[in-house]
Amino acid sequence: SKALEYYQKEKWQRASTLFEGVQHYYTGSSREDSISFFNARCKYKNRDFDTASTLLDDFRRKFGRSAFIEDAEGMYALCFYYLSPGPSRDQTMTGHALIAINEFMSRYPQSDRVENFRKINTELTERLHEKAYLNAYTYYKTGKYKSAIVAFKNALKQYPESKRREEIMYLIVDSGYRLASNSISEKQTDRYLSMLDSYLSFKEEFPESTHIKSLDRMAQQARDYLDRNNKDNNI
Repeated sequence: SKALEYYQKEKWQRASTLFEGVQHYYTGSSREDSISFFNARCKYKNRDFDTASTLLDDFRRKFGRSAFIEDAEGMYALCFYYLSPGPSRDQTMTGHALIAINEFMSRYPQSDRVENFRKINTELTERLHEKAYLNAYTYYKTGKYKSAIVAFKNALKQYPESKRREEIMYLIVDSGYRLASNSISEKQTDRYLSMLDSYLSFKEEFPESTHIKSLDRMAQQARDYLDRNNKDNNI
């Protein structure tokens, strides 16, 4: 009774301590799921999302028919959302959040949480886009242009709707140009040709881009090299 009193007053830590203290007395009783849910919700409200996610996962596995199951699964998904870090850090929790959120929307399509979860789903997906971009950009920034090209292309393949699509495609061309320019002569022809393929793809998709002028200059220098090389080969 005291635990419920604290719970009603939103004194989450005190309520949780008491729920945990009496929980084993109610094992197998009709109140077992209530106490488990209230305790997990106390942890959630107290922003102990790591503990809450564990308790809520246990709850949803043990009490699949409880009246609290929808709320429990909603909070379970949100725990991972709140544990998800910014895009510069490891995105394991973001992946867990996306799985849990999409499972919830699939199971409870009429829930009033669905609209908010759709927004969160978009936010978290964009976070993964940004992580893929940052990983690739690290290679670019450190002059590892071959690795950058592979990483940028993988980012586009995995997240074709990325809001950074134009920038990524530009950096693929730029990386290709830099890679070819700094390559040994035996590799330059193939690398300039590959760079020109990327350039044409960019120009076709973003003909009005602000990057066009700089890319045109790179493409012209690539063509000049190829023309000279062909002349040398024909002598």
